[in-house]
Amino acid sequence: MQVTEMRRWLARHARISDALPSVVLIVIAVAATAAGDSGWHAPRAAGVAWTALTCVPLVFRSRWPLPVAVLTLAVDLAVMALAPDHALTPAASLVALYTLATRSDRRTAWTVGVIAAAAITGVYAAAHQEPLLVGTSLLRFDFAIAATALGDAVRSRRRHLALAEARAENAERTREEEARRRVSEERVRIARELHDVVAHHITLVNAQAGVAHHLMRTDPDRAYEALAHIKDNSRAALDELRTTVGLLRQPDDAPDSRAPVPSLADLDSLIGGVRGGGLSVTVTCTGVRRSLAPSVELTAYRIIQEALTNTHKHAAAAHAEVTLDYGATTLRVTVTDDGAPHAARGPGTGHGLIGMRERATAVGGTVTAGARREGGFQVVAELPQSPAPTSV
Repeated sequence: MQVTEMRRWLARHARISDALPSVVLIVIAVAATAAGDSGWHAPRAAGVAWTALTCVPLVFRSRWPLPVAVLTLAVDLAVMALAPDHALTPAASLVALYTLATRSDRRTAWTVGVIAAAAITGVYAAAHQEPLLVGTSLLRFDFAIAATALGDAVRSRRRHLALAEARAENAERTREEEARRRVSEERVRIARELHDVVAHHITLVNAQAGVAHHLMRTDPDRAYEALAHIKDNSRAALDELRTTVGLLRQPDDAPDSRAPVPSLADLDSLIGGVRGGGLSVTVTCTGVRRSLAPSVELTAYRIIQEALTNTHKHAAAAHAEVTLDYGATTLRVTVTDDGAPHAARGPGTGHGLIGMRERATAVGGTVTAGARREGGFQVVAELPQSPAPTSV
């Protein structure tokens, strides 16, 4: 924890962080000049002073790495040429080359590094009157190349870590966005289910209650029959609501808490409830009837349910017709009525038609709806027998 806090403190104080290598180099210079063949003695002030002079530009090495590298190299070369007996290994230039390699592009770092290595080797050999290719001269060349290579390796590692961190952050952000998108889609789907269930059954219950109220005194038998339909429709509404809310349960919930979703096999019960509400409905099937994917069956059922609900709620219709046309690869669902435009009995929210289109689109189908020339309203749904694959 203390190391981390120290790093954060140094990151906030760049000049102090840049000067730390200078302090280390001066301490090494003091120790090196105080050591001798006969033992320890007083440090040579001249050698320490020259080392301190070459370290001055390092205070700004992170802000201006290239100018500092050039200036430090120039000072080191001047010290090596003017005071070869006091000049130590050009350590300040090595620190500057390392910093340049960590903070600049590879081409610049290696160009300056090779030039600096050649210059240090040549000046050292000339100042000490040694051959260029002897060990002590080449050792300076190796030091400069090693400092540049180390800085280049550190820069590459930092860049790799930064890219990895960016990829991890992007992946996390993508997962969060995908999770939000899925939650939003699920919320819309459940809202659509609830709308279809509640709108259909409550509309029928309302119509049947009106019939019962109207016939209670004049025809008690028919009023009693209407009340029976109210009971059946309210129970069906509760069952479907229980099924829809059951979608929110966890996988380890009790198995009897989930009921089967509606399908075209339940169409007779749906039509019976609509008829009980006073709307005459006929159902026609054409083509070879075949089993469909459960999602397509549910979509077709909900579209028929919503279309009949809209007819009963918004149009003064006496008759509606449902046609199921089984094609080779598609199911065509058509619901027509003979009523007035769907605003005769009051305004709607528009969620019904939107929900039908969303349902059809979810399985790869389409829905069109509009008034007919000959009168009435028509809803046509083209649904594939198998749902289209969803893209992730």
